[in-house]
Amino acid sequence: MADARCSCGSLTLTLRAPARMVVACHCVDCQRRTGAPFGAGAFYPSDAVKISGTPKTYTRQAANGGLVHNHFCPNCGSTLFWTADNLPAMTGVALGALIDPPSAAPARSIFERSRHAWVRIEGDVAHFEAGSAPPRPA
Repeated sequence: MADARCSCGSLTLTLRAPARMVVACHCVDCQRRTGAPFGAGAFYPSDAVKISGTPKTYTRQAANGGLVHNHFCPNCGSTLFWTADNLPAMTGVALGALIDPPSAAPARSIFERSRHAWVRIEGDVAHFEAGSAPPRPA
């Protein structure tokens, strides 16, 4: 079906089922996790995810009070996947880590109250507005 890997290749996932959903998340935690204005992930059934290598895990409290476990490579630091206590049957995989990412654009956009002003939402899909970012310094 699909595979994912970290930057150095010491942590990989074999995904033996298709993604159930692709989302763009604008929460501050995803922004910090990715270093980008939003995170994008594909969600797979947890029982279809095979992990090779030993991830390091950082656990944080989610906005709903549950726990989210971010799993990343201890060598290169790439965030590869995450799990949440309130969604135990699913595993989120960073789109950038997928070797052959799903061709579908995110079907949902979540935590939009933390969205950067220059990201425009049409339906549930994020778009970028030209000219809405602050000007670059000369």
